[in-house]
Parts: sequence; C-alpha cells; structure tokens
Amino acid sequence: MENKRNFQRELEKVLDNIKSAEKIPVLLLHSCCGPCSSYVLEYLTQYFYVKLFFYNPNIHPCEEYFRRLEAQHKVVEKMGLESRVEIIEGEYNPEDFFSTVSGLEGQPEGGKRCEVCIRMRMEEAAKAAVKYHADYFATTLTVSPHKNAPYINLAGEKISKEYNIPYLVSDFKKKNGYKRSIELCRIYDIYRQNYCGCVFSMPQNRL
Repeated sequence: MENKRNFQRELEKVLDNIKSAEKIPVLLLHSCCGPCSSYVLEYLTQYFYVKLFFYNPNIHPCEEYFRRLEAQHKVVEKMGLESRVEIIEGEYNPEDFFSTVSGLEGQPEGGKRCEVCIRMRMEEAAKAAVKYHADYFATTLTVSPHKNAPYINLAGEKISKEYNIPYLVSDFKKKNGYKRSIELCRIYDIYRQNYCGCVFSMPQNRL
C-alpha cells in the first residue's frame, strides 16, 4: 500500500545519486514557513542549490503573512545560507485561497480543505520549478507531524506528471527533523506560529 512506503528511504536513495553527480542540481523548494524550512534547508543544502518558494496565500491575516515572511528571511540569514538559497516570494492573494477552498470552509482541520490547500500550493511550486528551470521541486510540509506525508507525496507525484518536473519525495520529520527545527528556531530566535495559517485554523476558530 502507498501509505506503507518509506519516503525518507526513497529520498536518501535520490540524494546518494545526487551526491556522486558532477553538477549541483537546483531544487525549487516550497516553504510553508520559516520554522519548517530551517531543518529542511540545513539538510538539503548539502545536495542542492535551493530556490526557496514562499507561496502561502492561505495565511491570515496579512500582518501574520508578513511576520512569517520576515521569519523566513531571518532563517536564511541567521543560518548563513545566502550562498546556497535564493528566496522567491510567490504572489500573496488571499482570494486565491478562499476561492480554492470554497464549499469546504466547515471541514475539520486536517481534512479535505487542508488537502485542497496543500495541493494548490504544491501546484504553484511545480509551475515555479518549470519557470525557474529547476531540476526538482519539493515542499517543507512533511516536516510537520500534523501533516499527512503520504497524501503530500502522492499529490506531488501526480503534479510532477502534470508539469513534467521531477518531484522529490520526503518525510522530513523522520531522523528527528521536526525536533531539529524546534532547536534551530530556539538557537536563532525564529518566530514560531501557533496555527497552520488560514483563518479556519486560528485557535479561536478551530472546530
């Protein structure tokens, strides 16, 4: 069954091949937030030049969006990754999110609404990967223990076929990835949010 796949092991096989390659490949990495990207960047910049795609029109309110964007820049700066990471800010248009999840507003956190939101952001990442001539695309989302890694990876593989751009499977929470992200945020004093991002996931609005 698909949900029995070991995505971390699959990732390691890809990375082993990349390690022996002569050219450093380019990865278009969708970032959901600075904290989640911290460990993932620490890990993947050993193998890739990373174009970090911050595309999250789901974040509410706009003040929160810019606070998280600032935290993203701070992660790259404080970790000294400027030579290996280029931040690309996607368009912030909350209406894109609301129109995409229309009719799913009452779904529970982690349900169908979240799946649609995740796919929307990953699809934009694939488009950006093609636009910026990346060799692969991926997302930081699998570092979170609150996200469904099998769903994310299967969605990524489907999108990969649609846009003809290789998708890098992952389960970044493995090998203590999530724990390391918390440590890095503490070391570098990075803002950690207490909700996923959208208005429906805010503490006072959770179902």
